[in-house]
Amino acid sequence: MATEIKFVDTTVRDGQMSLWALNMRTGMMLSVLPNLDEAGFEALEFFVPTAQIKKMGQQMGEDALQWLKLGTKRKNKTELRVTGGLRSGLSKIPQSVSTLLMQMSLSHGVTVTRASQAWNDYPDFADEMQALHKIGMKVILNIIYSESPKHTNDYYRERIKQAVALNPYRICFKDVGGLLTPERTREMLPIFRESVGDVEVEFHAHSNNGLAPLNALEAAKGGIKYIHTAVPPLANGSSQPSIFNVASNLRALGFDTCVDEEPLRPVEERLTGIAHHEHLPIGEPRLFDQAVYTHQIPGGMISNLAYQLKLVGMEHRLQETLEEAQRVRAEFGYPIMVTPLAQFVGSQAGINVIVGERYKEVSDEVIQYALGFWGREPVADMDQDVRAKILDRGRAREWARWEVPQPSLQEIRSQYGGNISDEEIVLRAYGGDGAVESMGKSSSPQEFMSAHQPLVTLIEEITKRRGFSHVVVQKGDVSLTLRGN
Repeated sequence: MATEIKFVDTTVRDGQMSLWALNMRTGMMLSVLPNLDEAGFEALEFFVPTAQIKKMGQQMGEDALQWLKLGTKRKNKTELRVTGGLRSGLSKIPQSVSTLLMQMSLSHGVTVTRASQAWNDYPDFADEMQALHKIGMKVILNIIYSESPKHTNDYYRERIKQAVALNPYRICFKDVGGLLTPERTREMLPIFRESVGDVEVEFHAHSNNGLAPLNALEAAKGGIKYIHTAVPPLANGSSQPSIFNVASNLRALGFDTCVDEEPLRPVEERLTGIAHHEHLPIGEPRLFDQAVYTHQIPGGMISNLAYQLKLVGMEHRLQETLEEAQRVRAEFGYPIMVTPLAQFVGSQAGINVIVGERYKEVSDEVIQYALGFWGREPVADMDQDVRAKILDRGRAREWARWEVPQPSLQEIRSQYGGNISDEEIVLRAYGGDGAVESMGKSSSPQEFMSAHQPLVTLIEEITKRRGFSHVVVQKGDVSLTLRGN
């Protein structure tokens, strides 16, 4: 058993994606990055371009590539990581552009990416892995945990060995749905040990069901020495467990935790102040919910389903929709409930309930799924009667003739008249033309440096009130008086 545990921080990546829907501005992230860099983390998960460029451009008016450029300049000690591979499903991002983005990340010193194949189908990932290695990127491959009749111990033995055969930098045991229990974690760890050979393993779990902090301890006791955590308020909830909680418990078990928590206290204070000021949620530990193991719909998706049902006056049918999702998932061949597969299952369940007839209406994405555009396994593993019903329509015949366009960078440049920079190609491909047009300058850390100061927040709130001639704030020997005109 390893006695020294190192931590990978997810605060500004998965933490904010899980809890703040990627609503961190550049300045917010820059304001805490120096402290994160001082804490002695093994690595900082830093950038998720597929989602972040679009979100920051379209909704926040910021250039996510500024975060890449400014963030890499501000770190001194800690390895930074990007998340994702080169393929982007059917999101219309050519592989020439995703390769360009990875090369851009490398040019700024980001040399590691953590990537998934949504089906754990790593023979299907071989070409992509070869391309990532060719440009110099070290790749951590996720083995995603799921529960179904399909996801047996033998399944995981096979899939881990397939991933290891691609010569990854590391393997990551990833519980995106928060489905692991301590007992199941203990059962899975020997499977990893016997299957990974000399490849090191990391543990990444979401706290959706309240068990990730316990599972992290089991992972360490089982020999995994790299644990993913986040700093509150971007820990717990649907994020990773808190670094403070996990590190404290590991020390109580006799482990040497390679992290300095003192630089992280200001991070917690500052982010909590930002959360209150920007009306963003605070991650809280969750209670165990057995129902998660039936539908396996992620919490954020449940909220979205409830909203969609409410729009058509069927909010009372949410439980029926979750039960339908369980049936759809089985008929779809038990996909792992991760993006985008979970969205296909959940949306189709909602359509079935709203329309009142199963598979009478289907989305383009579900047709693409049945055609094998989103992975090889659905073609063989789906209920073939359901698959035939989905494909027995004109729209399916149109999609069957479609091929993913893969223009070269030269062809993309010619579309814009030839006078377009590499950065603009990336921004337009990932964020859309509208996002590029709405981008202003990125926010600065100075805009958020005082967010952790309660007195500043108090004064700001007091000035909004009316009906006071003066206000006195006193703490100990310090007194502050505010007087109206």
